[in-house]
Amino acid sequence: MKADITPQEYEAFKKFLQDACGILLGDNKQYLVKSRLRRILEENSLNSLGALLERLNRPGRGGLKEVVIDAMTTNETLWFRDNHPFRILQEKLLPEFSDRNGLSPLRIWSAACSTGQEPYSVAMVIDEYRRSRPGKLRDVKITATDISKSVLEVARRGEYEMIAIGRGLSPERQKQFFTASANGGWQIRPQIRSMVDFKELNLLDRYMLGKFDVILCRNVLIYFSADLKKDILTRLHGALNPGGYLILGASESLNGLPDLYEMVQCHPGIIYRKK
Repeated sequence: MKADITPQEYEAFKKFLQDACGILLGDNKQYLVKSRLRRILEENSLNSLGALLERLNRPGRGGLKEVVIDAMTTNETLWFRDNHPFRILQEKLLPEFSDRNGLSPLRIWSAACSTGQEPYSVAMVIDEYRRSRPGKLRDVKITATDISKSVLEVARRGEYEMIAIGRGLSPERQKQFFTASANGGWQIRPQIRSMVDFKELNLLDRYMLGKFDVILCRNVLIYFSADLKKDILTRLHGALNPGGYLILGASESLNGLPDLYEMVQCHPGIIYRKK
């Protein structure tokens, strides 16, 4: 890529990205665009962001569009990120649904799951809960979605390098839930991997996933405009069962929608119950 992205190129790319997947790039993020798209431009013999946009506007360039979106939406993640949601799940929500659901399956959705750390962390918490309360929550279904095909491939494999394992995972849980793989990585055990069903999904599209008791949509709404955020939160409400819970990221809030959700203080941590 040439040294500088012109203001016109940057504005045009911001519009492309928002139209394609809803992400609203802030001002002065040219460095991020350059770093994430440099390899794509080199592989396609393009020397500027403008040339890439011109190529994307040609008919039949769906594959390139997916690659660009993939590069711009892939983020690093952690095991048990922020901790509070998993404590709340273990201490409040799992006991509540264990008593409430009877023989009904507990359904959990991890939206924007990236490389799988969040849904697998949820599965570990559920496994630990089952061990402490034999016979409880026998039927749990975790659906995990992301817009990026490449991160979903990583998540489905369930194999991680040591540097990824060290981000938020305790030695005790590593020993309990992983086995060493032949190539030096760590493979998540089958009983945890089998609990999660990974699917490709754009949060701007229709949700054909059924109804859920708990939805985790964390650290992704901050990338959307206020109108898109409200639209997504409204549609997530429609995907929740009556009395179901929405869990957002630590820096995210509803900013309205009092007719749809009620705030639940968990000391520490806040979640939202469907009205």
